[in-house]
Amino acid sequence: MDQARLGELVRRCWPEAPAGLRFRPIPTGKFNESFWVDTEDKSFVLRIAPPAGTPVLFYERDMMRQEPAIHAIVGERTNVPVARIVGYDFTRTVIDRDFLLMERLPGRAWSEVPWVDTRRVLVQLGAYLAQVHQIRGDRYGYVGPHQPMEPQSSWVDAFGIMWNKLIDDIEATGYYDQQDGAYLRKLFDRHMRLFDRPVPACLLHMDIWHQNILVDEQGQVTGIVDWDRALWGDPEIEFAVLDYCGISEEAFWEGYGARRDWSQEAQLRWVFYYLYELQKYIVIRHGRNRNPQAAARYKREALAMARRLLGS
Repeated sequence: MDQARLGELVRRCWPEAPAGLRFRPIPTGKFNESFWVDTEDKSFVLRIAPPAGTPVLFYERDMMRQEPAIHAIVGERTNVPVARIVGYDFTRTVIDRDFLLMERLPGRAWSEVPWVDTRRVLVQLGAYLAQVHQIRGDRYGYVGPHQPMEPQSSWVDAFGIMWNKLIDDIEATGYYDQQDGAYLRKLFDRHMRLFDRPVPACLLHMDIWHQNILVDEQGQVTGIVDWDRALWGDPEIEFAVLDYCGISEEAFWEGYGARRDWSQEAQLRWVFYYLYELQKYIVIRHGRNRNPQAAARYKREALAMARRLLGS
């Protein structure tokens, strides 16, 4: 996309944008196409959603459309460092893709400054995520305007839909055959009672990893980014994502201010939540990375884990 077209997108979001905008690609983006936008005295981030036809998970389709509301609610109800969204365009009249413009937060991705004090970062991160989890909704699941599912009045119903939709996505790639899919669906049906409990509909980020945490050279967390995968539900599923990404260390829990439930029932729920995170990479490696060997490896790992911890 040339500079003139990028400038057109910025002015669609920010009509008062000055002349002489400078654009630099952001190399760390894994899903959206993103650019630094520099003026004489400010920096912004322009994010452009993938084009139609990009292989996506059911909840990734049009997921940028929930970011303005999520950023607003986090900015209003917490002191979590989250970027202000300047403007957005989801009409697809300028280009056939959604896009938005947000202020650039200070700092760099933690993945780029691994020498900072890990403990300090994790304590702050735990405290910030605890605030996010105190934001409560009245419906469960992916409830944003991208509408990947019908919002539910209970977590057990929401997660059941999410689990089955993810299995649908994997079956569509051909990596799960009918027998694999039936096995995983029956596993959830067999353990469904574990999820039928009075848990509030907490706001969950669902993509906390080193690349989405911004820090400065002193180890101060300066931003948490990429809220487009957010959902409303049981914080235990967020904890499983943190486990997968290597975030849930002792210092994190110190900052979070509460210990996780690790009862026998919670451990069984954890298996499903961890598998929900793990299995998505079958679709991602197959469709977006064009790496069938990696997709097959994730399939083997997921099925082996399910059989080992949940039985046949």
